[in-house]
Amino acid sequence: MGELEQGPPGIDVTIPSVARMYDYYLGGKDNFAADREAAGKIIAAVPSARDSARRNREFLGRAVRFAAESGIRQFLDIGAGLPTQENVHQVALRTAPDSRVVYVDNDPIVLVHGRALLADNRQTTVIQGDLHDPDAILNDPKLTAHLDLDRPMAVLLVAILHFIPDEDEATSIVARIRERLAPGSLLILSHIYDAGYDDEAIRVGSQVYSRTATGSLSARSPERVAAYFAGMELVEPGVVPVESWRPEIDDIAINPAPSGVLGAVARMP
Repeated sequence: MGELEQGPPGIDVTIPSVARMYDYYLGGKDNFAADREAAGKIIAAVPSARDSARRNREFLGRAVRFAAESGIRQFLDIGAGLPTQENVHQVALRTAPDSRVVYVDNDPIVLVHGRALLADNRQTTVIQGDLHDPDAILNDPKLTAHLDLDRPMAVLLVAILHFIPDEDEATSIVARIRERLAPGSLLILSHIYDAGYDDEAIRVGSQVYSRTATGSLSARSPERVAAYFAGMELVEPGVVPVESWRPEIDDIAINPAPSGVLGAVARMP
């Protein structure tokens, strides 16, 4: 499959998309010239950007496998992005074949690709939703028909919350999601952090992402990221760089450069 040159009707492919930029970092082909140009500027400022995306993706896989091995059978991935290798449903179903998965995204191309890929998979569905309105996501009839919110589930906010620039809004979004979680549920979250990048990298990143459809990028402190899990029980080893969250033998630092991304999993008591 070659690189995309035109999108669905009504989609302005001259505006970069964070989902398609992430696809480019991971070596995918579901991206346009504007996405590749924007991602190229990030890579020029942060040469480890591709590696950071890969490590973040590996964290997602390990966290989902942990959740499935812990008995979780429902997964909600908000800001899922374009399908790639080792998606949530692939990891979860391999570990627990009775798992059910809902993907949420607001990028029309993500929705088109996801629905086409999963058309024959009755245990997985894709819905349109925006993290700015978590209640609309959690009340979506397609979601509530697929997942039982009264039972434990794993909610994934992986590399998505840093696109919410207002700290009060970000805190409110996560709090609202926590309030809807049944006891025993897990929150899986990753976020870029301020100590992971120098000032110039953060400046360039903010400038480039301000021109995307999402509109911004905000690095936060480890303490701020930890606060998103208020009232929950952090799973060991707590809030750490994603490459340090329960690494497997194959994940042990081939590249010693830090990812610049924090990750954690917490359980609702």
